[in-house]
Amino acid sequence: MNQAVINKTPKKPLKRRIKNWTILIAVVLIYLWAFIGMPDINIKDSAGQAIKAIISGLFHPDWGYIYDPGGEDLIHALMETLAIAVLGTFISAILCLPFAFWAARNMSKHQWISNAGKFVLSAIRVFPELIMALLFIKSVGLGPFAGILALGFHSVGMLGKLFGEAIENMDFGAAEALTASGANRIQTLWFAVIPQVMPAFLSYTLYRFEISVRSAAILGIVGAGGIGAPLIFALNAHSWNRVGIILLGIIIMVTVIDFISGSIRKRLV
Repeated sequence: MNQAVINKTPKKPLKRRIKNWTILIAVVLIYLWAFIGMPDINIKDSAGQAIKAIISGLFHPDWGYIYDPGGEDLIHALMETLAIAVLGTFISAILCLPFAFWAARNMSKHQWISNAGKFVLSAIRVFPELIMALLFIKSVGLGPFAGILALGFHSVGMLGKLFGEAIENMDFGAAEALTASGANRIQTLWFAVIPQVMPAFLSYTLYRFEISVRSAAILGIVGAGGIGAPLIFALNAHSWNRVGIILLGIIIMVTVIDFISGSIRKRLV
């Protein structure tokens, strides 16, 4: 047989090529539409001075703000932010469990049941933490409690989705063996399902906690407690030294938490 015929690459079907080109053209048109609709960028004359002031604040932070016996200091604000993230993640990890089993395809006989659960989780994920914080501020007032509720309910959507996928990917061999030996549904769930999915659940919870720490750092901007409130006050007052020490504190806290959480997740997975 001719070597040229053997090495000849078969052409893609016409329908597939049309589909690929259609997707490419659609993506290009979307990007063109987005860039054309951008407003004109007008840089203020004072922009250079503001950037220099911010950089100067980062390199010359207000060290006296780190600790104050009266409680209005960086350490107390960071601890409040961390507490909001911990409690918000704990609430979401508990509340999302029934939603995860509801959304898992292999936990129900009818597909529409799991589809309904996935739709509910998607609907919960639609609302950002800031929107949830504003809603809870109207309900429970200003303070960290509103931030805890905002993070807790918002995280249900993400954790429920991840937990549901972990349930769908589990091996049902142990569950079928227990069912065949006469175990009821609760016993099968406790001794076969939970031990398999628990490492993934803990890993996803730690991952969500890392995200919650970052989110809690900005919830104070709308009055939901944490380090966001003193940060926005310092920005409005153009107190760049105070802004610098607050940003450094956030960077250190997030870096340390990411390192510890990543080390734990490596051992779990």
